[in-house]
Amino acid sequence: MKRVAQILIILLFTAVICAVGIFYWAYQGFHNPGQLETASRLVIPKNTGLNRIAALLHNDGIIARPEIFIWGTRLSGESRTIKAGEYDLKATMSPREVLTVLTSGKTVLRQVTIPEGLSSFEIATLLNQTPTLRETVASPAEGSLLPETYSYAFNDTRSELMRRMNTALRDTLRSLWAGRAPGLPYDTPEQALILASIVEKETGIGAERPRVAAVFINRLRKKMRLQSDPTVVYGITLGEHRLGRALTRKDLETDTQYNTYRIAALPLGPICNPGKDAIAAVLNPLVSNEFYFVADGTGGHVFAKTLAEHNRNVARWRRLQKTNTR
Repeated sequence: MKRVAQILIILLFTAVICAVGIFYWAYQGFHNPGQLETASRLVIPKNTGLNRIAALLHNDGIIARPEIFIWGTRLSGESRTIKAGEYDLKATMSPREVLTVLTSGKTVLRQVTIPEGLSSFEIATLLNQTPTLRETVASPAEGSLLPETYSYAFNDTRSELMRRMNTALRDTLRSLWAGRAPGLPYDTPEQALILASIVEKETGIGAERPRVAAVFINRLRKKMRLQSDPTVVYGITLGEHRLGRALTRKDLETDTQYNTYRIAALPLGPICNPGKDAIAAVLNPLVSNEFYFVADGTGGHVFAKTLAEHNRNVARWRRLQKTNTR
């Protein structure tokens, strides 16, 4: 019996030593620098179990032993706190450091920029072509989205991103409307948005926007037609494609609800999605007595107070066009 007891003690001692050794080996493997030589990007799909996550890490060369990652994660009590998403992992990260990243929820933020002046159809097309987003979206109401740079995460939905754009537009319009100049010739934020969309399409030069807005506001106050070419174009295309040609006299004479050569008021609705600066311009325009403007050949415009002065500017612009086409 004494001999048996000695053997059992030796076996127990050996087992303890082995267990301690295995624990130390696993602990070191969990905390020591990993084998990843360069930074890597990893996607954890939703509802992915720990074993599968360990396999993904191993297959991408991020960890050497999946069993050590599984063991360390379970022992830490964080196996249920790993969050789905797209993560950037640095070179030589230990399994412990990898786990910290995966439980942080700090996923990769991608960005998409919506240029000012796009139609809603064009924005929907842009979003549907943006990678790593889910769902397909249809074109929303014109002028319902705010052009801006938006961040998004892997596998976000396009509809949610579009809702954020709509919320941003409504918040911006509400804020700028509250600080508008007195005596403007429109009664609602929606009317201001319509004019802002026209200003946005008329000039791509930021400094010109308040001046272009002033011209249109002066014309509205005098019950004059706005005579804006972009509104005629929108009446033909509805923002779904480029016109691809110059406007004709027939175009200018065609009745649509957007042709401001035919209607002595604002068009039916916005003709694009204006940016914050264009909205601000129509709510706090430059104070002027100008009623006309025409392209100056440099990307900007030359402005006029009288029709006679404007006609001279138009003639100069046409001569310039002829010279450039020779």
